[in-house]
Amino acid sequence: MSALIIAGTDGSIGATAAVGWAADDAARTGLPLRIVTAVHRRPNDISRFPVLDGEEDAMTRGAREVLDEAEATARTRQPTAEVSTTLAEGPPSLVLRDLARDAAEIVIGSRGLGGFAGAVIGSVSMHVAGHAHCPVVVVQPGQVPAYGEITVGVDDSDACEPALAYAFEQARHRECTLRALYAWQLPVHVFAPEIAYDMDEVRIAQYAAMADRLASWRQKYPEVSLIEDVRCAHPVEALAEASKEGDLLIVGSHGRGTLGSLLLGSVGRGVLHHAHCAVAVVRS
Repeated sequence: MSALIIAGTDGSIGATAAVGWAADDAARTGLPLRIVTAVHRRPNDISRFPVLDGEEDAMTRGAREVLDEAEATARTRQPTAEVSTTLAEGPPSLVLRDLARDAAEIVIGSRGLGGFAGAVIGSVSMHVAGHAHCPVVVVQPGQVPAYGEITVGVDDSDACEPALAYAFEQARHRECTLRALYAWQLPVHVFAPEIAYDMDEVRIAQYAAMADRLASWRQKYPEVSLIEDVRCAHPVEALAEASKEGDLLIVGSHGRGTLGSLLLGSVGRGVLHHAHCAVAVVRS
């Protein structure tokens, strides 16, 4: 993994929030920040119109203005951060997905200028979160209070280990509390509704599974204040509830398939739509 944070911007309010978030993370981690915008000429292909030699077309000029404003935002917010900019050609989702190969993380707004009014999460954000092979942080627009706590979703598979690694590193850099949330549900026996469960026994088993999953991480990060939170609830509902008083919500992605929405997984999609804070999706 390369030591580089990438922030995508299109000049929207959400993108500006993403640039600020990325600048803060660059200052915390000491990683350089690269701000990227993409010029997508189709269906508005301006290149078919004549442009005088030595001049840039309107789309390129606009993109450079967006980059200049974003760079100024990042430098004002974190003067000590190392900031650079890149103007790329192509669909924003594909540009950011390709750049993920050289990134420690990608930070984007929840919905850009092309999003539908009222949409919680945009198509670019969903695509990048579903395809990128580095952590993807999706930031909500607007100012949010700082709670000094982040949450990571935990399950009983090894696929959540990359999300735990990212979560403990974030908690260490932020010097904040990490809440490890394990949400579980009783299996539904459609053809055997008379089966009963010893709820105390089930809860004990779930807490034991959580403790086993976190034991090695406790040893590796003894300085991180850790809360083990086990709930009998749907994972999306539990994680969305925890995000109401958190600075960052981190989830793994266990999806399968060729479409971004399938690669992302149902929990990842649900959390992106319902979370109240920034969400980091970490693919296994």
